Amino acid sequence: MLNYSRYRRNPVVDYPEREWPNKEIAKAPVWCSVDLRDGNQALIDPMVVDEKIEMFQYLIKLGFKEIEIGFPAASQIEFDFLRQLVDRRMIPDDVVVQVLTQCREELIERTFESIAGCKQAIVHIYNSTSTLQRDVVFGMDRAQIIDIAVQGTRMVKERAEKFPGKIILEYSPESFTGTELDFALEICTAVQETWGATKENPIIINLPSTVEMTTPNVYADQIEWMNRHFKDRESIILSVHPHNDRGTGVASAELSMLAGAQRVEGTLFGNGERTGNVDVLNIAYNMFSQGIDPELNIEKINESIEIYERCCKMPVHPRHPYAGKMVFTAFSGSHQDAINKGVKAMKERQSEIWQVPYLPIDPADIGREYEPIVRINSQSGKGGVAFIMDTYFGFKLPKSMHREFANVIQKISEKQGEVSPDQIMEQFRQEYLERKEPLHFRKLRVDDLSDEITSEFDTRVKVIYTENGVEKNFEAVGNGPIDAVKRGLQEELGEEMKILDYEEHALQSGSNSQAAAYIHLLDVDTGSVTYGVGVSSNITRASVRAIFSAVNRLGIGNRK
Repeated sequence: MLNYSRYRRNPVVDYPEREWPNKEIAKAPVWCSVDLRDGNQALIDPMVVDEKIEMFQYLIKLGFKEIEIGFPAASQIEFDFLRQLVDRRMIPDDVVVQVLTQCREELIERTFESIAGCKQAIVHIYNSTSTLQRDVVFGMDRAQIIDIAVQGTRMVKERAEKFPGKIILEYSPESFTGTELDFALEICTAVQETWGATKENPIIINLPSTVEMTTPNVYADQIEWMNRHFKDRESIILSVHPHNDRGTGVASAELSMLAGAQRVEGTLFGNGERTGNVDVLNIAYNMFSQGIDPELNIEKINESIEIYERCCKMPVHPRHPYAGKMVFTAFSGSHQDAINKGVKAMKERQSEIWQVPYLPIDPADIGREYEPIVRINSQSGKGGVAFIMDTYFGFKLPKSMHREFANVIQKISEKQGEVSPDQIMEQFRQEYLERKEPLHFRKLRVDDLSDEITSEFDTRVKVIYTENGVEKNFEAVGNGPIDAVKRGLQEELGEEMKILDYEEHALQSGSNSQAAAYIHLLDVDTGSVTYGVGVSSNITRASVRAIFSAVNRLGIGNRK
């Protein structure tokens, strides 16, 4: 039996005056990437200096203006990396690097050595404040924990006053989500006052969901409570750093923004300790999908994936929001049909607003292709196969033909699983375009008899074809080339046929354009029906090929 009784509910916030549920996200927060610190420390194989430089440069390209680059006092690699950035002048003037350190004098001293030469930097100090860690890890009371934070702030302030560049202090009460709100406010206020924060020289107060402990709405309550109780609120930049232990990191970040958070720390694709940090790209694409400028250059998601996977040596999950290989796909037949109709409606209406069922954004807007939108397996329906034939190959199958050809493809998918577009096209060729036995159409001559006779049959055709390799021919008249060929074949084969439907369209434009013709044919004797398809640069010839294709598919020639 599942031993759920070992666990207890984490307390929620008694906060009925909450206002965040009635708000909407209207603009992007200040983004801070922690890929090179929190993300990197969680890798099985952490990045080497060259990889960190490549990632740093890419984060700048994406548009991040604040980048936490490491814990330079804790590792020589981290220290050397920062020194390379400074000495090689790789930090743009509009980008602020952020460095993490514990509130210990030797670590803070080493941290300031690492940033020597920076025009500006964020020094990020932290100490754990949670009820549990005060008890089982540190064995300290509230006053002792506050003293650690205040002393750390003083040490940073002393060095900042001598530093030739600008120093911004960031303070994080680590494990904020497990900290009593009154104590979190008390320690943050003590740091704020010790630093001497003002509107002109604000402090970053970062409230991390170091471990997700409750539902995202509780985190939002905690953030709003702090936001409304801070002293001298204009002297604080309120930041959040959500993790993803409960799988709700994105929701926690978004709700915290409604609650007053101005800044979000996270990583590309959510890399980080345990289940990871919040995925900043996920939030940014969510904003983009709502018509909000995310203020990041996220048009080329495949480039982000490639660099992330190479530097972090971790794959992006195929179902990862926006980035996964399968997120812009549909296997379900009803989904495929809806996507097909949605894309078609947008084209017909020339709409500038994206509205396609099951696709919250246009994949092309973020550098993805349309190719993977519909993928065919045994669960797919007729609409998906028709979509592939149209989108990839330009064949606009008549609606009543969708089921017929989809049944052909389904038999293959039941045996092998997913069927690729190329396989679908190859099967289409075999089933329709190259169905040339026993009857193979060769040549056609059409004469207009409208000036010679007054009957309804104003067209004469002469057809040369082979039957099982033996050349034959016939002449026939009808009320058009298609009718005349049908009548001639009836006479030759001794079978009565009826054309139920006929459609045609151009396959491509230009001097080398071809046409596709579709004939829906009934074998009157058996009641069987099928489609035939023909392609030619001449529409009449394409139509005749379609008739022969249909006759062969019905097996009429074999019964002679």
